[in-house]
Amino acid sequence: MIKNIILDFGDVFINLDKSATAREMLKYGYTTTTPNLDSLFKAYEKGIVSTEAFLEETGRLFPTASSQILRDAWNAILLDFPDTRLEFIEALAAEQNYRLFLLSNINELHIRWVEQSLGVQKMERFKRSFEVFYLSYEINMRKPDPEIFEFVLDENGLLPEETLFVDDTKENTDAAAVLGLATWNLKVGYEDITQLKSRL
Repeated sequence: MIKNIILDFGDVFINLDKSATAREMLKYGYTTTTPNLDSLFKAYEKGIVSTEAFLEETGRLFPTASSQILRDAWNAILLDFPDTRLEFIEALAAEQNYRLFLLSNINELHIRWVEQSLGVQKMERFKRSFEVFYLSYEINMRKPDPEIFEFVLDENGLLPEETLFVDDTKENTDAAAVLGLATWNLKVGYEDITQLKSRL
């Protein structure tokens, strides 16, 4: 029996255009995500690299792009947050049938953009729907590493078999499933978080 639900943020609540940053950076010399660039992105997502250091390093890699261009391109991935999804999670929280947790791979630049875009009131409504709001850059861990799932389970006394994890990235749901969590790999464009109850 599911008693706890851990939910991703990007493409579960807020819509994303995952190729937008790469498209924006083509004109500044981007061709592909090299292993070094991938490591930088992941380190930034874990909060191991500060925003200042991240912008400094990407500025060295793409010298024709200003700091503002880099910020705008990085945030281009972020789209809208439909009200129907906010209202759904608020209603689910109000029922108090499940313990709800947010677990997102997100960095400081992205969360600041989201907070500004949504506004204080809407962001607070969203946060209040969850018992705990876990952001990768704040806890220095990221999905799909097993340690992040173990951390959330242990810190909150959750049993894997009583916990559903929802994420749009199969790599992440596969990692959670190995630890015994029930999972829903949400298919973006075909499924929506507002259909969650049909998965329980």
